[in-house]
Amino acid sequence: MGLTATQIKESLDALAAREKGFARALEQTGYPEPRMRERGYTTLLRTIVGQQVSVAAAASMWAKLQAQLGPECAPETLLEQDYDALRACGLSRQKQGYARSLAELVVTGALPLDALPQDDEEAIAYLTQVKGIGRWSAEIYLLFAEGRPDIWPAGDLAVQEGVKRILAMETRPTEKPTRALAEGWRPHRGAAAIFTWHYYATGFEAI
Repeated sequence: MGLTATQIKESLDALAAREKGFARALEQTGYPEPRMRERGYTTLLRTIVGQQVSVAAAASMWAKLQAQLGPECAPETLLEQDYDALRACGLSRQKQGYARSLAELVVTGALPLDALPQDDEEAIAYLTQVKGIGRWSAEIYLLFAEGRPDIWPAGDLAVQEGVKRILAMETRPTEKPTRALAEGWRPHRGAAAIFTWHYYATGFEAI
């Protein structure tokens, strides 16, 4: 599960004490709500299903998969399906490849989702073994499903735009400077990321 409301508040209070941009932004918007997902295979599969489609389309595909495979969309059951069965659920050939990659790694034990490495970079390396799971998806999983407190998805455009607004920057930073800017925010970067999404969604600008 993700960071709790208490964890987010404590981290943001710590950031506000050292970074006036966070203090000002918190006064404008208040604290964000927690974002939590279930830990494990099903959440990663749902991430793959939802890539590059609308929320409505992703929900439709997921409902069809559950009807075909069962509520948990068990990896063993998925691997038993042929191309046409998964295509009828809305999965393209590419997404089927990604889903099978995930299922195979889980079934063989090569991806120990109940015991990922404690080191965040090592955990990201494990997760990106799965075809279709890049660094961003791995970071989102570790933040929202495992509640790791120092995950910083610097490649996320909304995070970058949130940083721009919170720090009153003239232009949106790209991934590398966004990652560098947050070095001083350790070990609270997970809460910082959640707040950048929250601040961006409110439409506020720094004043």
